[in-house]
Amino acid sequence: MRKGQELEIEVIGIEFPNKPYGYYDEKKIYPIGNYIIGHKLKGIVTKIRNKKVELKKINILKKADNEIEPECPHFNLCGGCSFQNLNYNEQTELKKNLVHNILKNAVDYHFKYENIIKSPKEFEYRNKMEFSFGNEILDGPLTLGMHKKGSFHDIITVSDCKIMDSDFRKILLMTVGYFSDRNIPFYHRLKHTGFLRNLVIRKGEKTGEISINLVTTSQLNINLSEWKNKLLKLECRNRIFSIIHTVNDNLSDSVQSDKENILFGNRDINEKIFNLNFKISPYSFFQTNSDGVELLYGKVLEYIEEITSMNKKNVQNNTLYSEKPIIFDLFSGTGTIGQIVSEKAKHVYGIELIEEAVRKANENAKLNNVKNTEFIAGDVFEKLDELEERNIKPDIIILDPPRPGVGEKTVTKLMKYNVSNIIYVSCNPKTLVQDLITFQNNGYKLLKVCPVDMFPQTPHVEVVGLLAKQDI
Repeated sequence: MRKGQELEIEVIGIEFPNKPYGYYDEKKIYPIGNYIIGHKLKGIVTKIRNKKVELKKINILKKADNEIEPECPHFNLCGGCSFQNLNYNEQTELKKNLVHNILKNAVDYHFKYENIIKSPKEFEYRNKMEFSFGNEILDGPLTLGMHKKGSFHDIITVSDCKIMDSDFRKILLMTVGYFSDRNIPFYHRLKHTGFLRNLVIRKGEKTGEISINLVTTSQLNINLSEWKNKLLKLECRNRIFSIIHTVNDNLSDSVQSDKENILFGNRDINEKIFNLNFKISPYSFFQTNSDGVELLYGKVLEYIEEITSMNKKNVQNNTLYSEKPIIFDLFSGTGTIGQIVSEKAKHVYGIELIEEAVRKANENAKLNNVKNTEFIAGDVFEKLDELEERNIKPDIIILDPPRPGVGEKTVTKLMKYNVSNIIYVSCNPKTLVQDLITFQNNGYKLLKVCPVDMFPQTPHVEVVGLLAKQDI
């Protein structure tokens, strides 16, 4: 086999999260793109490494038998909803199997693998969309939307995206049309010139409150009153509650604020999860599927109830806690999990790196009259020492880390607490597996796992795992 060789394969499997493969002459072939099991493909070999080969410039010779027509017209252009050519039942079955397969790489003993929990909505489930300004072709018209599949620079206007609310589509189209008509330039990431950077839209699913945040540089002085007034005249199903102009001159692409102007309404919007109220600021993290989050955190609650039930049976041995547990909520974000589980706890201590998220967590706890929580700003590894200095130790630890996972250093530090149980909420099963290996090397075993589909039409999936210390 050589580079430039043309060959045909059939996709026989997918590796997590969305890496299809087939075989040719006993070599594993990875066609680059969104292909599903059953696709027959012809392509050109572009990379050979050991027994792995990459295939590009691909033509589909035969569709898969279970393939359906995607509802979204942007499917073949946008890099987002790569599972949309499968019906939803097959999507969730695929995700369930992908997660199970990757877990088996780290776990060689029996654990309970629960059935995947499906999202209540297959479409229009996202409560937040972050769009970029740009163009689709060099010197082409202004666009506002998502990155073109396989491109870092080309932006396509996703005016009919199916996973966002119909109000978001109206806001997007009005905004790109408004600035295009006035020849307002987008910020060029390589030249570092231009004005328009991002449009971030959020919605409280339960409250119907919409926040619109226009992110620009300070390179032009433009009066945004007319744009604001046009937004307020849109016929939306929900209510525009907040319009914000954020100035960001940072070279990074991440949405952050050097200066913030509230053009209309309030800075925060409100959302309800279970019976609790949450204020969401323009930059704080909040799960993007409000209906699904109750199922995700409901599973966390279920595991805590199971832990406390087991504890009541064993408390006479004096090896476990004798009352409601002290819970550490690590990587706690805006304190959503911590407040939801607070009724099951003696006290909840949350640690989160982002200061604004912690301010919002404590504010939300006060709003909900939750008095047994404390949220602390700082690095998890460092702040654990401060809690230890106060002689505060957990009975249960909940972990909800970002995509890179907890990391060996922090996992090892947690071992000194010798807690009976750890609940791990993961948005990246690959790093969950890495952390699991460290936990297992320190005497913990995985009891059960439940995948939760928070992101229909995409390869992404959340996982909730329950770990137990084996010497207790």
